Amino acid sequence: MSERRVAALIGSPVGHSLSPTIHQAAFDAAGVDWTYVAFDVAPGRAVDAIAAMRVLGLAGLSVTMPHKHDVAAAVDRLEPAADVLRSVNTVSWDGDELMGSSTDGAGFVASLADGGVDVSGTAIAVIGAGGAARSVIDAIGRAGAASIRVVNRTVERADSACALAAVAEVGTSDDIGDADIVVNATSVGMGVDPASASVDDLPCDPSLLHATQVVVDLVYHPLRTAWLRHAEEAGGHTIDGLGMLIHQAALQQQAWLGRLPDVGVMRRAAEVALAAQER
Repeated sequence: MSERRVAALIGSPVGHSLSPTIHQAAFDAAGVDWTYVAFDVAPGRAVDAIAAMRVLGLAGLSVTMPHKHDVAAAVDRLEPAADVLRSVNTVSWDGDELMGSSTDGAGFVASLADGGVDVSGTAIAVIGAGGAARSVIDAIGRAGAASIRVVNRTVERADSACALAAVAEVGTSDDIGDADIVVNATSVGMGVDPASASVDDLPCDPSLLHATQVVVDLVYHPLRTAWLRHAEEAGGHTIDGLGMLIHQAALQQQAWLGRLPDVGVMRRAAEVALAAQER
């Protein structure tokens, strides 16, 4: 009988995370003897968690806030995206060494492809310049975006994020209306009931959105944010934030198991869990 393997999530807090649900659903569907658990690791203790992974022989690790940067310094090697971002959301074994990866950006590109959207040759406006935005900017630059405009309240942070892609420049709200694809990479709208949302709960003026655009919100709680509803009313093609979560997790399992899981199974499990949270 094969030995059960354990993968885990580290972060703080982790009680709200959908990762245990979606990963375990994929493991079970694939028929592999893997268990996925979550550990609330206090800020500043990420290095200890990586040491524990080595000692305990954990088969894989997912990393969320606030540990992504600390883990990047604690693993043995970094894949290219993680090296550029100095941020790790996935730890896997490569022989006796721990490899740090960042699957967030590639998961974002995969979620768009799943929705029939190819980013190559497109003009993209990214709202925000934090960690999620930086992952997106790096990935869409690698995927061949023609131009990237980073729209952020703090110009200095936007300028720093632009260094991740040769085609990226600091943008303004005018660039949102001109973009083929618009991405909300902020937390604006998270946890807000779309029926009672105010203008302060939207990442930009919804009048900038129009029918020829693809509009993506990385927020997935609620799944159909007020901003996405405005985009739909304008005739735009919308993609919710659950796709990025699912696809980055699928890429994590590929790193651990050597093959992609069934993303449909993962999505259905996440939707059930989200519905339960919203009741």
